[in-house]
Amino acid sequence: MHKLNMSHIDFLILICFAFAVHFGYNNYQEKKQLQKDKAELFGKIEQLNQRIAKNNQIISDNEQSKRELENQSLERQEQINEQLKNNDCANERVPSVISNSLYNRAKGLRQSTDTSKSIK
Repeated sequence: MHKLNMSHIDFLILICFAFAVHFGYNNYQEKKQLQKDKAELFGKIEQLNQRIAKNNQIISDNEQSKRELENQSLERQEQINEQLKNNDCANERVPSVISNSLYNRAKGLRQSTDTSKSIK
């Protein structure tokens, strides 16, 4: 009877050891997979950070170009105004249809390039 109890205890110890090895191995595999997933996520985060930096540079360049174009537009408008001072037809009335059309076109152009409004 004593031998029978020892073999049951040995069997239980063997089963416990097998479960410990099984759970330990599964834990090791999960940890390895988590480390791999973590490395992939850090890589993706780095790619996103690079894309954000690139997009921010593009936005900055576009804003600078916009300011330069606005300054050029103002300079040209001043040149046109100066030239019109010496022009006889400058004092003539422009038909409202034409002036409204020009005004609306300029207004539309300015609104289409307005980047200060948030995009929703």
